[in-house]
Amino acid sequence: MRPPRTIAVVAHQRKTLDGGLDELRRRITDHKIKKLFWYEIPKSRKAPDRVRKALRKDPDLIVVWGGDGMVQRTLDVVAGSDVPVAIMPAGTGNLFAGNLGIPTDLEQAVEIAFSGRRRRLDLGRLDLGGLGGEHFAVMAGVGFDGAMIKDADGDLKDRLGKLAYVWTGIRHVGAEAPRTRIEVDGTPWFDDAASCVLIGNVGTITGGIRAFDDATPTDGWLDVGVATAQGALQWARALGTMAVGRSDHSPFVRTTRARRVDVRLAGKLPYELDGGARGRTRKFSASVVPGAVRVCVPQSSGDSTDR
Repeated sequence: MRPPRTIAVVAHQRKTLDGGLDELRRRITDHKIKKLFWYEIPKSRKAPDRVRKALRKDPDLIVVWGGDGMVQRTLDVVAGSDVPVAIMPAGTGNLFAGNLGIPTDLEQAVEIAFSGRRRRLDLGRLDLGGLGGEHFAVMAGVGFDGAMIKDADGDLKDRLGKLAYVWTGIRHVGAEAPRTRIEVDGTPWFDDAASCVLIGNVGTITGGIRAFDDATPTDGWLDVGVATAQGALQWARALGTMAVGRSDHSPFVRTTRARRVDVRLAGKLPYELDGGARGRTRKFSASVVPGAVRVCVPQSSGDSTDR
């Protein structure tokens, strides 16, 4: 593998890791690169414009500094290109990085950027009909999950970190469970009341919960989960089962795998992508995009083949 000589960094100014962005710059320039393009932004939603500018510089590597929101918005733009992405996990949850074995240690993360494997990974893509769509790396969720993340997003998450999800989750355990119709690969699969629908590209989601035991972002599949739990007692039983065993062993959870998922809800509910709150919707489709991006991962990560 030829060492990257032209590097583009897209960084969330409010996210921190070890010595911060000054240390990141020093560690990158230690590798005797030829050019360094640097973009700092105050909010992750501004990332796509900077990533597009970075791609026009024809970099050998894009380095993204931030949490799952920054990573999701970066990969959404990079998807389909051949430019590898290195993740500096400076966010709250760092779910995608954690699933890939990228540590929250700046020295090690930079070393993976320069010496790790460039691995082809799947993404999911969520589409809202005529309203367009976005790629996601970790999960898409609607219902309890979407409402929890919507309330935790912003100042509360900045103050409490991961505890923000616990606090808002408690508030939403009694939320409505509308009738939900789901088709997987064109076949009817679920038609009943559901408090939460999750579509995962990896196994571990918000709060460190292992929601999809067999999920991997290299298998060409999305994992689908529906929770029917209502009220504190049923949610406690469902989450307890996930904590000590397989999620699909819970009587309040149903799972399957699909390449395309179509979801129709009786009413509009908030949805989220990779822990980032979006709007409200009553229908959406999600499909897998195999090998959509190249991501720098540890040499020992996953199987021995890249796509």
